[in-house]
Amino acid sequence: MAERKLFAGHAVRRLRRQAGLTQAAMAEAMAISPSYLNLVERNQRPLSAALLVKLAESYDFDPRALTAGEPGGGEAALRRRLADPMFADLEIDRNELSEWIAGAPGGAEAFARVYDRLGAGGGSGVAPEGLDPVGEVRREIERWRGHFPDLDSAAESLADELRLGAGDLYGAIAERLRVKHQLTIRILPVDVMPDLLHRLDLHARQLQLSETLDPASRTFAAGYQLALIEARNEIDALAKGAGFADRASERLFRRHLASYFAAAVMMPYTRFLRACEATGYDFELLQRRFGAGFEQVAHRLTTLHRVGARGLPFFLIRIDRAGQCSKRFAGSSASPLAEARGRCPLWRVHHAFDRPGDLAVQLVELEDQARWLTVSCTVTPQRRRYGAVVAEFAIGLGVPAEVAGGLAVARGIDLKGDATPIGLGCRACHRSDCPQRSAPPAGRPLLINERDRGLSGFTFAGD
Repeated sequence: MAERKLFAGHAVRRLRRQAGLTQAAMAEAMAISPSYLNLVERNQRPLSAALLVKLAESYDFDPRALTAGEPGGGEAALRRRLADPMFADLEIDRNELSEWIAGAPGGAEAFARVYDRLGAGGGSGVAPEGLDPVGEVRREIERWRGHFPDLDSAAESLADELRLGAGDLYGAIAERLRVKHQLTIRILPVDVMPDLLHRLDLHARQLQLSETLDPASRTFAAGYQLALIEARNEIDALAKGAGFADRASERLFRRHLASYFAAAVMMPYTRFLRACEATGYDFELLQRRFGAGFEQVAHRLTTLHRVGARGLPFFLIRIDRAGQCSKRFAGSSASPLAEARGRCPLWRVHHAFDRPGDLAVQLVELEDQARWLTVSCTVTPQRRRYGAVVAEFAIGLGVPAEVAGGLAVARGIDLKGDATPIGLGCRACHRSDCPQRSAPPAGRPLLINERDRGLSGFTFAGD
């Protein structure tokens, strides 16, 4: 408590109401003034260690409940939802948002659930049939800030054990599967597995991998299978704690957790973070050192949030040529670039397709003057055979410019100098001088002047 301020007004208010007390009654029981308790409940004062102890002693509750389950995932998560173009005309500022969370935490949580349930800005205003498994799982991952401590620790211990047995991680995993779990790995031709990358055949006691998988993907697939067996208890506990309403969401979450474990075995936390700091987060070196692909390394960077040993706060998105986003992880960055429904064409994540495999480094500045150093690169999933459709995606990574000075890709870049002004998609952007604009911002009336023509084809009213 002495190291960080704890604002938990919503939880204190919920506790008081459950006890059926007025602010005056609880304040008297805690030997504090009603005005101070009022400020605590409105998040205008942090919860002191002494008050936390008194609450725990008097009301028989787990103090960890005060930091769990902030309404809507917390202020940053709600702010990302409110960045949706449909709310652009409301212009809700930070103070108003803070007051809303403090004054009506239940209403803030209800808004977040409805927004997520309706497809988060899809524009139809009609709820999809049933739940949205992807949205439900993303929300649970966001609640953990992308980092699962118990799973990470178990993976790190296993990686150390495998490392002692052999220098080849893939070989060590294959041997463990064979000796401990009576599963052998068999590489099959693409003709035998034309539409699958890996398959578990329990009858033959085989993990069957497609010959199209590259070495990093083979190691990952083997680690994934090991996760399903040896990390089952940790995965079960996390899935149960998520409390999903449907089976599809739970299965999708379990798949994410098993993938997380596999990546953590390939890139054990302590060794990986040490390598990041020693190399300046050199992406190519990290790939070679840990036998991983660019996307695997990029995703791992968003998970480095261990207490006392945190990495830089990276975010990640993955898009296709049409701009559709198939992955997004904000981690602890709280970046609107990861959460926004739209993207700016001036952001070079779109340009990565022009130079496949090359890193595109760019310093960008959002409308709120927040600066981000971003790195983009294309990735190509496993090929099947000559002539088949080849999928291609662009990975966009970003980190706040103020902490990016030590990155290898930042060398020679003036992080306080000129930056590319970008927005969160034209409907959410209010820059009036952008020649790339394809639509006016939501909630701003158009101004039509037959005598003048500006850089943009859309002129709109200002603030």
